[in-house]
Amino acid sequence: MPEPLDGPPGLRIVGLTVAAMLAFAANSLLCRMALQQGGIDAASFGSIRLVAGALTLALVVRLRSRPQAAGRADWLAAAMLFVYVAFFSFAYLSLPAGTGALILFGAVQLTMLCAGLRAGEMFGPVAWSGFVLAVAGLVYLVSPGVAAPPPVGAMLMGVAGVAWGVYSLRGRGVADPLAATARNFLRAAPMALALSLVLAGSAHADAAGVALAVASGALTSGIGYVIWYAALPGLSAMRAATVQLSVPPIAAFGGVIFLSEAITPRLMLCSIVILGGIALVLTGKARAARTQASS
Repeated sequence: MPEPLDGPPGLRIVGLTVAAMLAFAANSLLCRMALQQGGIDAASFGSIRLVAGALTLALVVRLRSRPQAAGRADWLAAAMLFVYVAFFSFAYLSLPAGTGALILFGAVQLTMLCAGLRAGEMFGPVAWSGFVLAVAGLVYLVSPGVAAPPPVGAMLMGVAGVAWGVYSLRGRGVADPLAATARNFLRAAPMALALSLVLAGSAHADAAGVALAVASGALTSGIGYVIWYAALPGLSAMRAATVQLSVPPIAAFGGVIFLSEAITPRLMLCSIVILGGIALVLTGKARAARTQASS
């Protein structure tokens, strides 16, 4: 039975949510670790990640007791998943783990907020203030300067974030999100393999690089989504959105511990501004929804 949405989540839901956020942050760490060490090229990493994720999710969907719900083929969602994985991988050739996760998360959230505005969703003063703050923080993070991230890496990660935002929007209202995710991984994998074939001249991989890519696909992506979808029924929409604010800081501190990366003052300031701005948007939207419901 899922936890009630109007009360505090139970210990099981908290544990699942923490595990899912750690898995999502670990994707950045595993990719950066593999590419930083030169154990694998970016295209091969993305291909192996998608194939491993597809096999893992297909196995989980097949073994679960619940029958798989029928769903239409969403090739746009699969294409967006491929774009996200490919650009994510190439971005981490130059970006530190924490900076990459912050750009990715900021681009994802801003894409989804812009889609809401385009669909006619109303923002109050608090939400607009948060939106402007988040945009300003993201612009400052990637603006030229001594501590600025590499521009090509930042651009690639921004595209990855937009693609993931579109993918997330395509998944809203899907009857069986886990099965839909499995199907999208299966459709995206050949796209990644085709890219690897095109770039075969620069392909290379050692055992460590392959192992990190498999772990990223099977564990932190595949099993990560299984855990997240198990936690979602016990979380309100506001809580589900808010807990994801933890992913960039987890990735940043993981980069310090496992990759000896530095947390720069610019990254700290932008993290506070971007994540704080998004939190303000979520708070403003939740307040507006409560006001509308009570009127």
